[in-house]
Amino acid sequence: MAKKVVASLQSTGKDFAKVIKAVKSPKSGAYTFKEEIIHTDKVKEYFAKK
Repeated sequence: MAKKVVASLQSTGKDFAKVIKAVKSPKSGAYTFKEEIIHTDKVKEYFAKK
């Protein structure tokens, strides 16, 4: 599935990025990974917010 996402990003343009953020679960303490496709201008804002 990841190959499809990367391939579609290359064909639509270089304006978007796939970002992966580790999020700690408050209940179990385990880390999960949250993946999103966002505009390259918003990458720093995405990682700055909690």
